[in-house]
Amino acid sequence: MGLTIVPISLAEANAFVSEHHRHHAPVVGHKFSIAVTDDQIPRGEFDGTPICGVAIVGRPVARGSDDGWTLEVNRCCTDGARNACSMLYGAAWRVTRALGYRRLITYTLPEEGGASLRGAGWRLVGERGGGNWNTPARPRIDTDQLLRGQKLLWEVV
Repeated sequence: MGLTIVPISLAEANAFVSEHHRHHAPVVGHKFSIAVTDDQIPRGEFDGTPICGVAIVGRPVARGSDDGWTLEVNRCCTDGARNACSMLYGAAWRVTRALGYRRLITYTLPEEGGASLRGAGWRLVGERGGGNWNTPARPRIDTDQLLRGQKLLWEVV
């Protein structure tokens, strides 16, 4: 199977995330979204075109990383197609650079190996976070138990 990177709307990418992502919900906004499809299928307006995966890229969630030169892969989700994740991470970096940004980051859970990120040229920066968004000064819906704890920060520059 050959894969091709194509543009996709946020609504379409979020629909894919809703159906396929193991532990995250759709996002509210983005800078851009891309998809990977089987290039053997004729493309139209994505009506019926099989999407194998999506990457949604936006401003960094952590305020300290939102320096105007950095974007974050907020969601990367596939249906398990071979090499789709690496292809999405590589393409997300190429688009990010073309838009004039200098750094692209993402976070993974410690139990996620990171092979797709390493395969796309990313490097592990280290552990970050560990809390949840709910604080007395800023009440929020409590963080899902699965997502609590340290995350691994990855970057490509």
